[in-house]
Amino acid sequence: MTSAYTIRPEQPEDHPAVRRVQALAFGHAERVPGLVEALRAAPAALAPISLVATHGGEVVGHVMLSACRLDAEPRLVDVLSLSPLGVHPGHQRRGLGTRLLAAALAAAETGGAPLVFLEGSPAYYGARGFERADRCGFRSPSLRIPPPAFQVARLTAYEPWMTGTFVYSDAFWAHDCVGLRDPERFARIVASHPG
Repeated sequence: MTSAYTIRPEQPEDHPAVRRVQALAFGHAERVPGLVEALRAAPAALAPISLVATHGGEVVGHVMLSACRLDAEPRLVDVLSLSPLGVHPGHQRRGLGTRLLAAALAAAETGGAPLVFLEGSPAYYGARGFERADRCGFRSPSLRIPPPAFQVARLTAYEPWMTGTFVYSDAFWAHDCVGLRDPERFARIVASHPG
């Protein structure tokens, strides 16, 4: 049940709690919390959208959308990347990730973004408004992203000419947060979603 959760914009005083949630959600890894901090500080065409979920006044979930680019034939297009999405392990499997995702897409829509890209589970995100990006005319920024995991949500501002190569901001590359470094995991994703 998610009724006891509140989703709101992140505030500066939330930063330590967001760092903790993302570290726990991604296995105490330093890479993802470092990415969040870098995305907050990076100059960008579109300001990051950073939302938290709270329970009893405590931050237990976080999602971030940040500015990236689509290298379309006529011109560059400002788009968003949804990453990371993390929920404290003690609050997972309660629909909170789905609520954070919906709130993030609504904020992207309100902000006029045409496209939101992500790398993630095709089963999870495919059931929540995303589709396989390569089948929609988009090229992945890395050969290390399994084609089924490279996904996009097309929003109201999307126009059919907006196709091309998705380009992550520098922060994703600097923190090694693009694609999979684990060949076995890559093969499992591709095998579980053929074609």
